[in-house]
Amino acid sequence: MADNTKKPSAVIFGGLNTFSRALAAKLVPVDGEALVSHLRIVDKFSVDPPTTYIGTEFPKILKKPEVEYRQANLTVAAKVAANFEPPEGQAAYDYVFDFTGEVRHDRTEMIQITTTFRVAQIIGLEAAKRNVKAYIRLQQPFYETPNNKVPNDEKVDVKPAGTLGIWWHETIRMLAAIENLNLVILRVGLAYGPYTNFGLIASVMTVASVYGYLKKPMKSLWSPGKHPNNTVHVEDIAGALWACAEWMGPLGRTAANSVAGEVIPFHNEKSKVKEVEGMTPYDDKPIAPLFNLVDDSDSTYLHIGQTVTSFFGTTFEFFNLVESTMYKVMSDQVDDINEHHVGGWTQMIQTSNPPIPNTPLSAYMDKYTLDKHVISFSNKKFKDIVGYQLTRPQINHDMVAEMVEKWKSEGSWPILD
Repeated sequence: MADNTKKPSAVIFGGLNTFSRALAAKLVPVDGEALVSHLRIVDKFSVDPPTTYIGTEFPKILKKPEVEYRQANLTVAAKVAANFEPPEGQAAYDYVFDFTGEVRHDRTEMIQITTTFRVAQIIGLEAAKRNVKAYIRLQQPFYETPNNKVPNDEKVDVKPAGTLGIWWHETIRMLAAIENLNLVILRVGLAYGPYTNFGLIASVMTVASVYGYLKKPMKSLWSPGKHPNNTVHVEDIAGALWACAEWMGPLGRTAANSVAGEVIPFHNEKSKVKEVEGMTPYDDKPIAPLFNLVDDSDSTYLHIGQTVTSFFGTTFEFFNLVESTMYKVMSDQVDDINEHHVGGWTQMIQTSNPPIPNTPLSAYMDKYTLDKHVISFSNKKFKDIVGYQLTRPQINHDMVAEMVEKWKSEGSWPILD
């Protein structure tokens, strides 16, 4: 039996509704040896009973002796501090993984500040005070990147997307400015994988399945669809997060900055600096280790659409000029645009054998999902410096099939055969 006292310990904050479950499965697999001596997971949700979708594997991980789950309000500094206290008889936590942040684009700016910027600030300051060996911030792809002929590396100044993106970006500026915080920022592409119902890929899959069921092509506004939409599997997100922690642990911030540091530029209103406590001055240039993580697919919007629709036995096409103009004028009428495929999905889950009484998946696409986005990142720096090797380098039919079969087996995806 492995000596757990020689393994690092870790705490995960947030992300139960995004990717932290994948990291938990990496650190303490259901079958196999744990990478950590102890893992604490802290989020606002209940897991028993669950108040967010957690899949069928995660409850098994929660039963492992190395794992502890705590429900807590992370906007309260005292609650955060309490969750840094290790179990009795154990050393302080070595690694902190920060998945926190609001992920809905329809939330107000004040909610974004409170639940994204402020929460990370509280956790980051506490982590610095306790001198954790590595603090890994998961950065969602809430950016609009240049559509260059080559993927954008970490030195390219990419623009945050909307209010949500602005405050996610402001959060990493703030964390980068915290002294003695052993910070690494991992900025990911569009994520997909088993039990991952969050994000664009799961939404496109669900809608594509409807058009396959209806035996109609799935159509889009954004012809010719050759703009990048880079992807990454959640298994690689988990593996990369762990690789970041193991890389930072022996280095420390100063050395890590010297080999991987990037300036985190200002992308906010200058007036906000006085209004929001803890914001880094707009003319400061905080530096932190920053890595992009995407797979090797070089995925475009067209490639994702064709991969997913062909799996479901249909095609991915574009509206003609007249239709596109009409729908773009209707872009604020999201409910009208969604009516067709939402109705089809409802029919599918009702006629499933067995029926699907509850599913975390939806064929409803919000305005952000329907809009055009360019997400183009290079993974070269991460591979070169950290030495990480992708386990799922391509998005393809096998990856889609794996997701669908997992959802079918737990009763979340309709069985129509």
